[in-house]
Amino acid sequence: MLQKGMTRFPPAFLKSRLSLNPPASGPAPGLQPAGVLAPMFFLNDEPHLLFTKRTLTVRDHRGQISFPGGVRSPQDPDLLATALRETREEIGLEPEQVEVIGRLKSLATVTGYWINAFVGLIPYPYEFRLNAREVKRLILLPLEGFCPPKRWSSGDYTYNDKTVPVCYWKYRGTVIWGATARLLLDLLRRLGENPFPGEDDAPCVD
Repeated sequence: MLQKGMTRFPPAFLKSRLSLNPPASGPAPGLQPAGVLAPMFFLNDEPHLLFTKRTLTVRDHRGQISFPGGVRSPQDPDLLATALRETREEIGLEPEQVEVIGRLKSLATVTGYWINAFVGLIPYPYEFRLNAREVKRLILLPLEGFCPPKRWSSGDYTYNDKTVPVCYWKYRGTVIWGATARLLLDLLRRLGENPFPGEDDAPCVD
């Protein structure tokens, strides 16, 4: 997918950019707080992101590609704890193996969630243990592959009679859209990339 060469995103650069956390905002009334982890690892000196392909048996977002995570439990002290707990439950990654290096912008979804995402460096290779009820498979993609504008597009999506603009990332049959695409775009902006040139914000709200 990518030409070999020195990475534009070395660990020190990622940590410096992602340590500048955006201010946390409170959820709008009626939204369920959720925490997700954007797991990042280095393979051949290139940063990669780990995603899950959701099964068709989960309640929401069936079959979609997303970061591991879920709804906050009353036992979770905060949403970072939620993200780490859910990641362990979904893919078997132990919380102590995650080096959290930043938080992304909080966002609300049309499906009723208030998502807080955290970026964490993880070891790789790793003996992941997938929850077969929730996760069909893992998808590992290089961070560099999300930079080309030609792989991004936007369009309308209707949910419960409400139509909203959404963003899509597409490459060789793989499609990432909705909240996960919005999180990716926020991550890219933090790193000085913008796949939608001329736009102050990406043309999507979900």
